[in-house]
Amino acid sequence: MAVNLYDSAYELEKAVRESDEYNALKQAYDDVNADPSAKTMFENFRNIQMELQQKQMMGQDITQEEVEQAQKTVALVQQHEQISKLMEAEQRMSMMIAEMNKIIMKPLEELYGAAE
Repeated sequence: MAVNLYDSAYELEKAVRESDEYNALKQAYDDVNADPSAKTMFENFRNIQMELQQKQMMGQDITQEEVEQAQKTVALVQQHEQISKLMEAEQRMSMMIAEMNKIIMKPLEELYGAAE
């Protein structure tokens, strides 16, 4: 019997959408977006994060000033209860996806051997 991997992927997508982790993330995201000050603060944090990631991917140096600004922003958003909850929910979701990725990649890992 042939397995349609796309059907399985869509089933997995549905399971993710129905998971407690996803629903907690969605609720936390909605809560942040419902509060204008939290939304602005979170968007600022994301913009700084994306700018630094782009610089790294392009091989550009990140200045000490940029590092300090990012650290200040992280400290600020972590003090905001709604944003902190969102970041925790993102972390849990990220861990779940990483675990699923390990499971999905297991056949290839067994075939080629684990990277050491």
